[in-house]
Amino acid sequence: MRALLVDDEMHAREELAALLRETGAFEILGACPDAVSALQAIRADRPDVLFLDVQMPAVSGFELLSMIDDADLPRVVFVTAHDVYALQAFEENAVDYLLKPVAVERLARTVERLRAGTGNRDAAALLRHALRRIPCQAGRSIKLVEASEIEFARSSEAGVYVVCARAEYFTELTLRVLEERAGLVRCHKQYLVRIEQVEEIRLGEGSAVLVTRSGREVPVSRRLVATIRDQLES
Repeated sequence: MRALLVDDEMHAREELAALLRETGAFEILGACPDAVSALQAIRADRPDVLFLDVQMPAVSGFELLSMIDDADLPRVVFVTAHDVYALQAFEENAVDYLLKPVAVERLARTVERLRAGTGNRDAAALLRHALRRIPCQAGRSIKLVEASEIEFARSSEAGVYVVCARAEYFTELTLRVLEERAGLVRCHKQYLVRIEQVEEIRLGEGSAVLVTRSGREVPVSRRLVATIRDQLES
């Protein structure tokens, strides 16, 4: 099984990678220290299994899980320190988990479950929730943009960008994820908009343009004009 590890602690990543190699059941594709690098690796390498730390400082494991497109979601094994609420959630949703420090015997049970096909993607998907913050690249750093501040999102050959009143930022999240979990509404094949950020709709012959609070213009495709008008009037 092709595995990707995500943990902000280098020692924890190295220790788990060593344990996984000893089982002989995994090919380690990589070990990521944060959500953004993990999203890049998941989209590029399409791992079979994701070993995901829950407690990470900037973006938690649960937040990262919510940022993964359905088409890219692997089977997930959460790795966590003892947390009674997290363990209860995992048990209720039949999601596999490992407690830190990881015990060899418990890891063996996880390998058996993965080989048997349990601990599947649908179970992990139940733990996903709405996104409040969107990780974006800002130079060499990661900026967590409040979803409520996004006026619209656009895609191009260069990737996906979220646009706020004062700036726009590149993000590894797909338009589909932003539409489903960040409160943005589809208005065009390549654009999403936050209805609350729209000041005006300019109607043409079967088409329309939205004007945001900062004065930016966002196209509306012909087939979605009626839908957008209804949402603006509701």
